[in-house]
Amino acid sequence: MTATIQTLPAEVVHLIAAGEVIDSLAAVVRELVENSLDAGATRIIVSIRPEQWQVQVADNGMGMDLENLQQAATAHSTSKINSAKDLWKITTLGFRGEALHSLAQLACLEIASRENDFATPIELRFESNKERPQSTNKDLNSGWRIVYNNVGEPREVEAIAIAPGTVVTVSNLFGSWPVRRGFVSPAQQLRAVQLMLQQIAVCHPRVTWQIRQGDNLVLHISPGVTAKETLPQILRGVRLSDLQQLTLEVSPPLGSGGGGELLSRGAGELLSGGAGELLSGGALPITNYQLPITNYQLPITNYQLPAQSLDLVIGLPDRCHRRRPDWVKVAVNGRVVRSPELEQTILTAFGRTCPRDRYPICFIHFQIYPEQIDWNRHPAKAEIYLHNMIYWQEQISLAIARALQLNTEIMPEMPLPERVGKLLKASEQKSGYNVNRSIQPNADGEAGKNSSDLGLMELKAIAQVHNTYILAEHPSGMWLVEQHIAHERVLYEQLCYAWQLVPLEPPVILNQLSPTQVDNLQRLGLEIEPFGEQLWAARSAPALLAKRDDCQDALTEISKVGDLQTAQVATACRSAIRNGTTLTLQEMQTLLDRWKSTRNPRTCPHGRPIFLSLEESALARFFRRNWVIGKSHGI
Repeated sequence: MTATIQTLPAEVVHLIAAGEVIDSLAAVVRELVENSLDAGATRIIVSIRPEQWQVQVADNGMGMDLENLQQAATAHSTSKINSAKDLWKITTLGFRGEALHSLAQLACLEIASRENDFATPIELRFESNKERPQSTNKDLNSGWRIVYNNVGEPREVEAIAIAPGTVVTVSNLFGSWPVRRGFVSPAQQLRAVQLMLQQIAVCHPRVTWQIRQGDNLVLHISPGVTAKETLPQILRGVRLSDLQQLTLEVSPPLGSGGGGELLSRGAGELLSGGAGELLSGGALPITNYQLPITNYQLPITNYQLPAQSLDLVIGLPDRCHRRRPDWVKVAVNGRVVRSPELEQTILTAFGRTCPRDRYPICFIHFQIYPEQIDWNRHPAKAEIYLHNMIYWQEQISLAIARALQLNTEIMPEMPLPERVGKLLKASEQKSGYNVNRSIQPNADGEAGKNSSDLGLMELKAIAQVHNTYILAEHPSGMWLVEQHIAHERVLYEQLCYAWQLVPLEPPVILNQLSPTQVDNLQRLGLEIEPFGEQLWAARSAPALLAKRDDCQDALTEISKVGDLQTAQVATACRSAIRNGTTLTLQEMQTLLDRWKSTRNPRTCPHGRPIFLSLEESALARFFRRNWVIGKSHGI
C-alpha cells in the first residue's frame, strides 16, 4: 500500500511559499528526482533531449497504484504532508504538491508506474490512537500509464507492462509559452542538469545515477557509502586519497525554539535515552512524526529518532584546491542549500591554508531535527531559515579544524603486515640491533606533544636532508618535512593567538616611506613618528622582530601590507629558520612536535605543502618486498 496522495487544505496552501517551481529543464529534473528519492529509489536514470525540450526520469522506487496516479498531478496534491503543523517537521525532499501540476500546465505530462514489492508509505505515521498502515501486494503485478491534460486530470489511462518503479516523461516543455524558452542553448541546459544532479548525488551517495542525452551516456555515478566516494567521480583530477571524511554527532543547540524539551535537553541525555524514552515519556508531543525513508530496507522494526550529525568531506589543502569557490557546499537533510553565512564560515576556517586566489573543496551535510529548519522561504527550496545560526557556524569551524589536524583519529595508524612483523622480530633476535620507535624526550625532559590523550600523529626525527628537509618516521611510513615553512606555520599561529608589540630601545630608523606605508604601520599599532626629512623612528615592533639584526628591513617589509593578517604572515616568514640551517636531532624533534600540533599543519600560510608522505605500503610495492618475505626467509 503506497501513501495516499490527497489535496492539501486551503489553509495549508496559503502557508506555502508562492512562486515559479518550473523555470528550466534543470528545475524539471530537480523536482522529479526529489520525488524519486522520496520514493526510496536506489537507481535513477535521467534522459534528456534539450532540442526537443523533453525530459524523462526513471527510478526503481516504490511506485504508485492507479488511485494515486489519477490524483498525482492535481493542484497541491501530495502524500507527504497533511496539515499546517506538518510544515514544521518536513523530512522529505518534496512536500508542496506543486511540481507535477505545474508540469501538466507547462508541458505534456505522462507517468507510468508500478508498485514495488516492498511498497510502503513514504512517511510512517505513528499516532497514539492508530496502528501503523500495513502494506499490501494488491495489483503489484500490473502497471499503469496515464497522460494528463493541462489541469492535471487523467486524459488517457491504460494498463501496461513495466518494471517496478516510476517513469515520468515531460515533453514539449513551454510549448505554449515559447518566450519562456529564452535563449538558452541545448549545451547550457545539459550543463545545468549535470551540475544540479551532481549536487543531489553528493547528498545521496548510495544511489546509482545516470544522465543520458539521446542514446549517449553523459554521466554515470556509481554508488558509495559516503560523499567521499562520490566526489572523485564528479571533480576532475581529485583522487580518493586527496579527500578527508569526518562524521560527528552534533548536540541539539540549547535554548532553541520550536523543539520544546527535545531541543533544550543536553546531548548526552538525548542520545542515550533513544527514541523510546521520547515517544513514551510524554515530554515531547510526537504525533505524525515522519521518518526520512531514503534507501531503506524493509521490514522496518526499530523506530528511533535519528541523532543530529555533521558529515564533512574536505579536499586536503596540500593536495587539491580550486580556482573558484564552486565546491564550498552546505547541505541540510538531503538537499544542497545556499547559506552565505555558513559558506563564509567554511572559507574562514580554511584561511591561510590554500595558495593565493585558490579555494578549498568542502562539502558539509547536516542532518538536523526538522523543527530547526524552515524550508518555506524559496520556491526551489534552495534557501532556508536555520535556527541558531551561530551554533551551526561553530560546529563547522570545530569540524574543519579537527579534520585538518594530524592525529590518529583522522589518519589512523597503518599496522605492519603480520608477515613483515614476524620478519622484523626474527631479525632482531638473531642480530645486534633493535628497533626503537618511541620519541625521545625533548630538552625539558618531557615527551613531545604527541601524547595519547591528544591523539596526535607520532613523528620521530631521523635525519636532516640538505639542511632543508627533516626526515621523520611515523607509524605508516616516512615524511619529508620542509623545515622553514613548518616553522613558519608554527610562528604564524602563535602570532594569530598573541600579536604582541614591544618597545624598541633604541628606536629603529626607517627611511623612504610613503604616506601609505606610514599609515599601514600605525594601523598595525606600531608607534612611529617623524625623525627628519624622509626619516621615521619606529619605537615599537612585533616581539618576534624586535631582537633581530634585520629588524629595519622587516619593518619596511610589513609596512607594505595593509592588514594585520598579512603582516602576521610576513613576520612569521621573516622570523622562521632559513633553509640551509643545520639543526640538531633534538631541535628537529622539537620543531616536529610544535608543528604537528598546529591548527592547520598541512600547508604554510602561503598555501604551500609542508610535508611529503612516503607510505609504507608504497615503499613495499616499489621494493617488491612481498616477493621475498615468506620464501627466502623461511617464514
